[in-house]
Amino acid sequence: MSNLPFGFSNSDDDPDRDKNTGGGTSGGDSTGGGPTGPGGTPFGFSAEGFDPAALGQMLTQFGQMLSGMGSAMGPGGQSGPVNYEVAKKLALQQIGSVTPVSSTTATAVADSAHLAELWLDGATTLPAGATRTVAWTPVEWLENTLDTWKRLCDPVAEQVSGMWVSGLPEEARQMAGPMLGMIGQMGGLAFGSQVGQALGQLASEVLTSTDIGLPLGPNGIAALLPSAVEKFSEGLEQPDREILVFLAAREAAHQRLYVHVPWLRQRLLATVEEYARGIKMDFSAIEEAAQSIDPNSLTDPSKIEELLQQGTFEPQTTPEQKQALDRLETLLALIEGWVETVVAQALGERLPGVGALSETLRRRRATGGPAEQTFATLVGLELRPRKVREAAQLWRQVTEAAGIDGRDGVWAHPDLLPDSSDLDNPAAFVDRVVGGGTSTFDDPIAQLEALQARERAEREGTDGDDDAQGGTANPSN
Repeated sequence: MSNLPFGFSNSDDDPDRDKNTGGGTSGGDSTGGGPTGPGGTPFGFSAEGFDPAALGQMLTQFGQMLSGMGSAMGPGGQSGPVNYEVAKKLALQQIGSVTPVSSTTATAVADSAHLAELWLDGATTLPAGATRTVAWTPVEWLENTLDTWKRLCDPVAEQVSGMWVSGLPEEARQMAGPMLGMIGQMGGLAFGSQVGQALGQLASEVLTSTDIGLPLGPNGIAALLPSAVEKFSEGLEQPDREILVFLAAREAAHQRLYVHVPWLRQRLLATVEEYARGIKMDFSAIEEAAQSIDPNSLTDPSKIEELLQQGTFEPQTTPEQKQALDRLETLLALIEGWVETVVAQALGERLPGVGALSETLRRRRATGGPAEQTFATLVGLELRPRKVREAAQLWRQVTEAAGIDGRDGVWAHPDLLPDSSDLDNPAAFVDRVVGGGTSTFDDPIAQLEALQARERAEREGTDGDDDAQGGTANPSN
């Protein structure tokens, strides 16, 4: 599955290729000057100039195509960058028929969650966050998480869709007028198709509502998917009941974090939006790719959908995106590492298989599990497995040095959290927060002041010790 969002593809088919590497070529034929289709180029622009007649003919074909696609997909003229009516319909088709959760299974899930909550009370200062724990079918997961997926996917789709319009010559935009909405509707259908297929697959494989680390479900509602848990348990040596308690504990730990760290949910989703706003596209690559498109094919809905989904265009990674990506991946790793640490502390002496189950989940993520693959496809981001392991090690060291209260106190403010460099050197973070005793660590205001002093020292390029003492900075620096 591609790691680039919404129809973007990499010219290198290696799925493990780092998406942040540069490469100034677009997908497709890199030799340039591919065969020019009959009738000129789409949108009526080419090296020879703007052709209004070609634009008019193309928009007429778009209208016919969208009319056919709309009738084929069903009623509804939903506007927006992603047609979620189409997405939900395709996801439900992929899920197929499901068996309702039996009362016995629902009771087992609730009992496992209750036991997990009791054990977690001794491993974290954060109280229970879930008001209830439920057992979802794949269909119920889709219905209860779709609103969050909209917030995650819309910014990326809006940015990509806007690039098509902004890439038009001014003459073309003026002439097209309201017809440009048809192009947006076409993109919404294509994006909706991709979202629906991805969510349909994920719904049948995800284990809990927080399986990818994000709070996808309603606030305060913990959920497990028994059908996926049953498949996950196949071939494992641990008893099914222990596996259920283990997964319930992970879900409950996530809920404690998201409910009692009020800034966390908004911070995660806002970082995804920030990443999306930084998406840029090389319009010279669009013009190059346009030379090989046959406008006559636009009368065939399957051809235009294939065009949008085959990934002709590759986004450029901007410095702002790299920063947002680093912050998001670090935050997700810190969440997963904290959950792993807390669950191991709560269940380690009670369930002998916790270590093996944690390793199984790490390997599942390291090999590109369905949750990570789907998130990467829809949003263009991925969680690096290496950072999860390092984040767990950092939290264990903080627990040993500062205790449970000190470890959980880090979540009091986002500025107190370790950054990506701290994941590579956790000992330095521990020394920084507890080096002078735990009083500063337990005092978020004092910790913030220390952080601001270090940042000032770095900006001014002077010795950190002098700046921390409140010395006067040289304004010329």
